[in-house]
Amino acid sequence: MLKHVGNRILGLGQRLPVTRGVLPRLYHERVVDHYNNPRNVGSFDKNDPTVGTGLVGAPACGDVMKLQIKVDDKTGKITDACFKTFGCGSAIASSSVATEWVKGRQMEEVLSIKNTEIAKHLSLPPVKLHCSMLAEDAIKAAVKDYEAKKAKFSGSAGSASTEKAADA
Repeated sequence: MLKHVGNRILGLGQRLPVTRGVLPRLYHERVVDHYNNPRNVGSFDKNDPTVGTGLVGAPACGDVMKLQIKVDDKTGKITDACFKTFGCGSAIASSSVATEWVKGRQMEEVLSIKNTEIAKHLSLPPVKLHCSMLAEDAIKAAVKDYEAKKAKFSGSAGSASTEKAADA
């Protein structure tokens, strides 16, 4: 039932006749593919020090996106990524693409991923550009969260070793 409704929304069901010169709005095949077969859906333990979590939302449309990255502390490379998104097909597709693009890349490298690249890859219409903006914001928020955890854990480890040195 849900797939049937989703297919009708995405324009995969019956083809609508063109009336009065108005074309039906259809999604690009990449959006449909990522919507029907989303990659990397799930979540990691947010308390894991190697995991960064980005939670962003767009109040205007109700889309909420959680994107998580798992980072190798030694190399700074993102080893895995996952997402959970509540929103339209474009938001889900943008999240799915974002997780594919960040895997295997360095932290600094993923910060250069722009919403325009995601939007162009998915051929998003102007009315759906906010979905790709959410994906970019989620990537940045996940990296920021990971760096904050890393600083917290290295700061607490550093203060513990300083205390041990002071005790000796």
